Amino acid sequence: SCAVLTEFARLQLRPKGIRVVLPGEEELGGSPPDPAEPGDARTPPEPPRTARPGEACEGGLRVLEALAASGLRSIRFAREVPGLGAIVASDCSPRAAALMARNVARNCVGDLVTPRLADARMLMYQSKAERAPFDVIDLDPYGSPAPFLDAAVQAVSEGGLLCVTCTDMAVMAGNSAETCYSKYGAVSLKGKFCHEMALRIILHSLDLRANCYQRFVVPLLSVSADFYVRVFVRVFTGQAKVKASARPSGGPQDPLGGRDHMSPYSRFKYSTATGPPVGPTCEFCHQRHQVGGPVWAEPLHDPAFVEGVLAALERSPGRFATEPRLRGMLSVIAEELSDVPLYYTLDGLSSTIRSNTPSLLQLRSALLHAGFRVSLSHACRNAVKTDAPPAALWDIMRCWAKLHPVKRERLLDSSPAARILAVEPTLQASFELHEDANPSSRRRGLKRFPENPEAFWGPKARAKAGGGLSPSLQEKRERLQNKRRQCPDGAGLKQFPCKRFKE
Repeated sequence: SCAVLTEFARLQLRPKGIRVVLPGEEELGGSPPDPAEPGDARTPPEPPRTARPGEACEGGLRVLEALAASGLRSIRFAREVPGLGAIVASDCSPRAAALMARNVARNCVGDLVTPRLADARMLMYQSKAERAPFDVIDLDPYGSPAPFLDAAVQAVSEGGLLCVTCTDMAVMAGNSAETCYSKYGAVSLKGKFCHEMALRIILHSLDLRANCYQRFVVPLLSVSADFYVRVFVRVFTGQAKVKASARPSGGPQDPLGGRDHMSPYSRFKYSTATGPPVGPTCEFCHQRHQVGGPVWAEPLHDPAFVEGVLAALERSPGRFATEPRLRGMLSVIAEELSDVPLYYTLDGLSSTIRSNTPSLLQLRSALLHAGFRVSLSHACRNAVKTDAPPAALWDIMRCWAKLHPVKRERLLDSSPAARILAVEPTLQASFELHEDANPSSRRRGLKRFPENPEAFWGPKARAKAGGGLSPSLQEKRERLQNKRRQCPDGAGLKQFPCKRFKE
């Protein structure tokens, strides 16, 4: 978040003649202001001002951390991000507001950070009513940010940055599709691609809420990491763009199918969609289709912005303790195919046809030899994003099954594997190593998918209303799970015959 906010401050303050300078950039002179347009008759601008971390910048960004708790993130912004004019750290808990005041005083950032005791939604609605929007709004609740999105898309300034975190991944990954629809207006699917689909669900939900106020979102960076997803989007106003926003939603209920004939009053006239685009069953495995969405179908990232964040990391080494992971993840994101929604996984493809799994380089080589584009995904270690149609991909897997035979006698005739392998491939795949099969981030050995630092690492239990913590995750697992291991004699188990019970 500090790295993204720094790059955003550089973009926003450069037209104002303010240079954003990081600790390792003094020799480079920071970022120069935009050059004047030729023929500009205005007076020459004043010498550029310099914005450094830890200093209040006149005319800098106004930041709101709407769910601040202890105020840790606001304090880090004040100490590490240059170009900030004021930070409002708000929480509805009186104890949290008192803790924020103590922490702000201890870290000597009182000139930048202002603790507030207020409801996040009311504070954002009030800023909208007073016409005092925030340049940056950060939403990081425990669980779903859905209750705060409507206020956030109104309270952020024109072209401002909205940072949203979702930690309710069980809902967004398909375990509770009806809950996902009630919160985000989209049905989640349970599949290998669930982490990227979660990103596209929250982006669609943000854009849908912004459209109600003639606004739309432009993603800068969308990250799926560990147990959460986090998106960084800019919010703009524009009626024409809002109408076009009906098209980037992929799903069963795309409201507008495309541009129709020219209208005398506008450039395009949109018509209703036609469909459905597919039948009730899959043409390859003959299984029923599952319907999800609608989701955001446009690019998840701004490549130029991602490269800017990477370049800032290179210019100021040692700024973050997590720099190796930041560099690895951003490098994978920069290599992703921006126009290909969702992805396949190596184990998912091979388990469908009941074969052994090809290596990442072998599958990428086969796709590249066939003339298709392919990339990794930061959301999954063994994911493959490609523009190859499903027919070509299954032909490649059929060729792989010929090289590594599958025991057909063990397959049921009605199984997906038998139906897919019963068709002869029309595309002859080559699994010889392609020169572009190994991506740059993998060749350089970047730290892309680090392991969890300890057991049971991740989100902890929600705090109780009266204080204290709920039982830990480990205690809950010991109480509710592993019952079969705890009673080897079978006492307490249901007494009914089954193969697993006998074993």
